Amino acid sequence: MTIDETLQQYKEDFDLFMTPNEKMEYIFDLGKKHTTLPEEEKNDDTFIVGCASPAWLVGECKDGKLILRGEGTSEMAKGMLTLLLDIFSDKEVNEILAFDPQRLSELGIVELLSPVRQQSLEAFIKKVYEYAQKCQNSEE
Repeated sequence: MTIDETLQQYKEDFDLFMTPNEKMEYIFDLGKKHTTLPEEEKNDDTFIVGCASPAWLVGECKDGKLILRGEGTSEMAKGMLTLLLDIFSDKEVNEILAFDPQRLSELGIVELLSPVRQQSLEAFIKKVYEYAQKCQNSEE
């Protein structure tokens, strides 16, 4: 599935909820599928600087795709990481680099996040693009 297709699928899910609280509950529910990282992968290199609560993101290049794994400590971070990993992981590097992160606002949830959480989202996206850029550079 492409980023656009995954984004559209989540947009349809979020459109089912009428209130901001219902949308936030959905994010928390996504966090129940959250995975963890081995302790040795939680380090300065994988730490997401600028995240409101401690979170880590590991990126690996494989056959032109970026494979992402992450872990967050708060319920909100777990839910958002699950959502974002689903959108960006196992996608073509060129597709990630061509994606305009402003399109995430189509989901109707970015405006529900506090300014600190919006900064966390930006920090996550920045880390994803750093990994994607490294993958692209290693293939050239």
